[in-house]
Amino acid sequence: MQTFRKLLIASCLFITFSTIAQEKSFQVKIIGKGNPILLFPGFSCTGDVWNETVKELSKTHECHIFTFAGFGNVPAIETPWLTTIKNDLENYVTRKKLKKPTIIGHSMGGSLALWLASENPNTYKELIIVDGLPSIGALMIPDFSPDKVSYDNPFAKQQLEMDETAFKQMATQMAAGMTKNEEKQPQIVSWMLQADRKTYVYGYIDLMKLDLRESIKNIKIPVTIMAAVSFYPKPQVEKLYTEQYQKLDKKKIIYVDNSAHFIMFDKTDWFVKEVRKLVVKR
Repeated sequence: MQTFRKLLIASCLFITFSTIAQEKSFQVKIIGKGNPILLFPGFSCTGDVWNETVKELSKTHECHIFTFAGFGNVPAIETPWLTTIKNDLENYVTRKKLKKPTIIGHSMGGSLALWLASENPNTYKELIIVDGLPSIGALMIPDFSPDKVSYDNPFAKQQLEMDETAFKQMATQMAAGMTKNEEKQPQIVSWMLQADRKTYVYGYIDLMKLDLRESIKNIKIPVTIMAAVSFYPKPQVEKLYTEQYQKLDKKKIIYVDNSAHFIMFDKTDWFVKEVRKLVVKR
């Protein structure tokens, strides 16, 4: 009997530890009640990127707002970073018994949404992708294949060795191109500076190696894609999105004029109304 009790206690401790460990790759804030919506931020951002959106959606939905490991105040995790996040997200949906959640994902968060839906066709209700692509690597590298992206490269080494002043200067330049909303640019810079440096460098390489252009053919649920049109001519943006999403059947691409990458910052009122319209009508 004593041995049985010890085994039972050990088993309970293992289950408890496993449950906690499942969430080490992200933290979640839950606001509101109703049908579940998962909100994934883009690379280096925290869940606060969705504040204006959640303020409206939480009136009618249960919003699960994620911040991923290495960003904000969430401790970094060991590699493989992006694969661990994807696997933990699947576990989270199962453990929380979420029925047909909608996913809203910005940039990297959109790529994660596509990855999850392509491997779990019956789990989700719909996807809303905010300026996200199935393959970021293909955007940057001609004739892209994941093996063309190496973790050991001069640019990664340079970023790892940057001092805070140089890194802040780089982040400031990048933020200026990511949103036209000048009031939001310092927030983006702050998120980048707060990020764990190794996660920032190697996590982005993880993202570049992800290529979902073929596997998105498995997605059968409705997918709405919002594509920013600002720094590149609209025909060029249309060509990019048409090619990358070629094998996705049930898609609607909305081209958002005069908006940079953070559509939720540049077109806040329009964005919130459009997202609400999408999640309420289904």
